[in-house]
Formats: sequence, C-alpha cells, structure tokens
Amino acid sequence: MLPWTRAPRAPRARRTLTALLLAVAAVATPTAAAAAATPTAATATSRGWNDYSCKPSAAHPRPVVLVHGTFGNSIDNWLVLAPYLVDRGYCVYSLDYGQLPGVPVFNGLGPVDESAGQLASFVDKVLAATGAGKADLVGHSQGGMMPNYYLKFLGGAAEVNAMIGLAPDNHGTTLLGLTKLLPYFPGAADLLNANTPGLADQVAGSPFITKLNSVPDTVPGVHYTVIATRYDEVVTPYRTQFLDGPDVHNVLLQDLCPVDFSEHVAIGTVDRIAYHEVANALDPAHATPTTCASAVG
Repeated sequence: MLPWTRAPRAPRARRTLTALLLAVAAVATPTAAAAAATPTAATATSRGWNDYSCKPSAAHPRPVVLVHGTFGNSIDNWLVLAPYLVDRGYCVYSLDYGQLPGVPVFNGLGPVDESAGQLASFVDKVLAATGAGKADLVGHSQGGMMPNYYLKFLGGAAEVNAMIGLAPDNHGTTLLGLTKLLPYFPGAADLLNANTPGLADQVAGSPFITKLNSVPDTVPGVHYTVIATRYDEVVTPYRTQFLDGPDVHNVLLQDLCPVDFSEHVAIGTVDRIAYHEVANALDPAHATPTTCASAVG
C-alpha cells in the first residue's frame, strides 16, 4: 500500500507549531508507557539487521548504516527499509543517537555535532565487525543532514562511500516560517534550546547550520544522493534539501511517480518508491528505473 496521503485541510502553520510545541512538551515529561515501549537491539537482530556476524558479499561489499531522524530511533524509523535492504543481500545496521537523559524512545534531540560524533564511533564499530573499508550511509531527515558534519569535520569521508538522504534538512529548515513566530510565544525558544538542542540546531541560520554550510556542500570521494518530496511540510522549502557538488544526484520523488503524495515522515519510513531509489544509489551499476510500479517491488 502506498503512503499517498494529502495534507489535512487545517491551516498548516497552526498544525506545525502546535505539533512542535506538543513534541517538546512530551520530551520534557516522558511517560512510563513510552519507557516500557523502548525498542531493543535484539528486535533489530531478530528482523535481520544489526547482525554483527554479517559479512558483506562481493555483490554488496559495503555495510549500510541507517541514521534515523529527529524523534526517531534505531528500530521504529527502519521497520520497512531495513528488511527491504536485508532481503536484497546487504549487511544493515542502525544506531541510536542524540539521546537526552531520562527521555526514552525519542532520540535525535541532543546537539547535532555531538550526534555526529556518535555516528563516527558507530561507523568505526561496523567497519571493524564487517572488515569493510567503507560504509554507505542512508539517513532520514536530521539523519540525512547530520552525517554531513561527520563527513566535513570529523574525517568521515575516509570511511564513507555513499551518503543518501531522505528528506534531509541540509541547509536547515524554516518549519514553514514558524521559527519566526517563536518570539511571539514567550518561553518557546528557551524551551527548545534548553530541552531539545537538536531541534534548535536545525533551524536555518542557527550557529550549527551556519558552520555546516560554511564549507562546500560535498566532500570529494563521497557519492551523494538526496531524495525529496514536494509535499514535505517539515523541511521547507523542500528544494533546500538538495546539495550542490560534482558528485550529487538530487531526486524529486514526484518526478519519478507524480501520484506519490508522501510527506516528510512517509518518505523515510514506508515509501517503497523512495526505497527503490535508495537501492539504485547503493548499487548504481545495477540500477533500474524508479516508477510508480516500484511500490510493489
């Protein structure tokens, strides 16, 4: 079943701001039920990924590291894509990053530069276990942007062959311009900075985004793919997701399948059309055209 759902009719600005503030409030006061639902590494291993005995094949010689988005985690973000890649013969791994003390399940909330350090350590672990020289990275949302810090500033380019971003906020996001409204909501900006620095870091013009984009978008030696949807309501304008560089493939999902209405979350969590394009980027020598029919592939 395709994740083709149109945006609700309610005003988008009101919805997004409400969701943002409710999410921050939820992070500040996690529930016991959320703690009980915390996924485990065993869950992933039982479904075929995060198996450290996996050895890359000649056909797929590099392990794939999946990098979740904001409020995501190493399991929930990848319940569809990880098995999709495992079934195609890849050794697949996913990490949790950006955890805040006392906040279960919801990750990607810590300072993004520190999260990039966690990614660096995880890639080292995966390469040591698999014996591979380089890994391929696939990230959703913040998980498609944060690795760029690792590549640019933490030496990641020596260990990464391909960087594939699904709806990445590579140049920050305006959240539909709602960040400009924060001064009109007393305490909202302080709450973001105090409790969820990973959100504040992603705002266009933040010190983190300014540093990230103070150097060219890409690093030599890494193959970049960005897959975006025109219906993205989180990373806006959606074209800011695209990268400039000599080895970049920017893809708009609707150019591949005009009737795919996936928004920001769906493109990273359930959209098999986007996943087919991920598979093409991981193995360009055997790429096949991505169309609406790829949803059932």
